[in-house]
Amino acid sequence: MKPIQNFNQPIQFLFTDIDDTLTNNGQLHPAAYASLWNLADHGIHVIPVTGRPAGWCEMIARFWPVQGVIGENGAFYFRYFKQKMHRHFFVDEKTRKENQKRLDSIQDEILTTIPGTALASDQFCRLFDLAIDFCEDIPALDTASVQKIISVFHKHGAQAKASSIHVNGWFGDYNKLVMVLKYLEQEWNCSADDAKIKAGFSGDSPNDEPMFAFFPHSFGVANIKNFISQLQSPPTYVTTQEGGQGFIEIAAQIIKSQT
Repeated sequence: MKPIQNFNQPIQFLFTDIDDTLTNNGQLHPAAYASLWNLADHGIHVIPVTGRPAGWCEMIARFWPVQGVIGENGAFYFRYFKQKMHRHFFVDEKTRKENQKRLDSIQDEILTTIPGTALASDQFCRLFDLAIDFCEDIPALDTASVQKIISVFHKHGAQAKASSIHVNGWFGDYNKLVMVLKYLEQEWNCSADDAKIKAGFSGDSPNDEPMFAFFPHSFGVANIKNFISQLQSPPTYVTTQEGGQGFIEIAAQIIKSQT
């Protein structure tokens, strides 16, 4: 990984993770939030890409200085445009309800067989996935327990990804990258090849790896180093500071590179 100061290409879009990329210790601090406005003011379209739920994404799309938000690890995107909320879902309502029944069985198995696990506190806001908390609001579980959670999802044919706080599991052939490319195609008529030139991504954890692998302009905040042994495709650039402070570095360097 190269120092963030080495980045010097103009881009049009910045996709970014939220938890531990924009935040520090679970909080979005003023300077990191101001960086979102700074990017927007310099013509950079920011689109959060997160494992967080639909309920959160509705608010983010409406109130943050962003051009949309991709949620639940790629299950949908929301874009508030011309005073109207536009929503695109990967699967239809019938399929969503069928998948929910399968996730309910997985939830019961995980919570009864893996000690210390809990539902993510924002599960009630979710439409498409099951989020298992392993350190956000409970005592942190060890790596072996996190891997057991993932293995239960996989045993039932579900996808599963570990973020810095949750294991998210879902049914469907999608991830963050799939929906990012769909968003760019439908909202901006931007092809996958063009995306590699015009867009970048910032993140912090293993569930961001498809994005790191696809985008040459990929940025990791310093806490990505905690997971580097788990990544076959690390980000191209890395900051000196963690979380939101690292994102401030990324935003500043992108703005500097526009000229």
